[in-house]
Amino acid sequence: MPPPDDGPGGLTSSGYRTSLTLLERLQANEADAWERLVRLYRPLVAYWCGRWNVTGADADDVIQELFQTAAVKLPELRRDRPGDTFRGWLRGITRNLLLAHARRTARQPRGAGGTEAALRMREVVEPEPPDDPDPASEVNELYRQALEQVRGEFEERTWRAFVRTAVDGRNAAEAAAELGLSAAAVRQAKSRVLRRLREELGELID
Repeated sequence: MPPPDDGPGGLTSSGYRTSLTLLERLQANEADAWERLVRLYRPLVAYWCGRWNVTGADADDVIQELFQTAAVKLPELRRDRPGDTFRGWLRGITRNLLLAHARRTARQPRGAGGTEAALRMREVVEPEPPDDPDPASEVNELYRQALEQVRGEFEERTWRAFVRTAVDGRNAAEAAAELGLSAAAVRQAKSRVLRRLREELGELID
């Protein structure tokens, strides 16, 4: 018997209660919710670090500190003004941590590699503005990560119908002919997955 698709207040096949969004579970400080958030946002945060020329172990340290800081500051999150988004809030925290990292690096004694380090710092102190839009490829990666979060909650046929229409761009009739479904069933499958995505992650991926 295939795993049930989501229903109001029920448990998904992954064991998550659908009446709670991921943001609500984060606010309740559930460990598995933070694990899901890290999987969702880590690639984008790593990209932000890269724009400041912070990579490798340094980037790993910043990313770890970011999610620790986010856990402490989450009660301060406000979304009551136009343009307020979770992504923008997280990006602001990342920027502050990267500025702190740049200041720490600048204070370190210059050794044999001092010239190279100084050149890197000149690149770091004037980063891309924090409100620059992320490249489409990076935002698409965020959505891909978000879809992976809910994929296991749907039977394969439902998921394939969603992918054919929402990702591959085929119309319902084309997808229906390929999958042996009715066009109405394909539209319903697409709607079901998108609704689930909005229910759990909509507040986090704006």
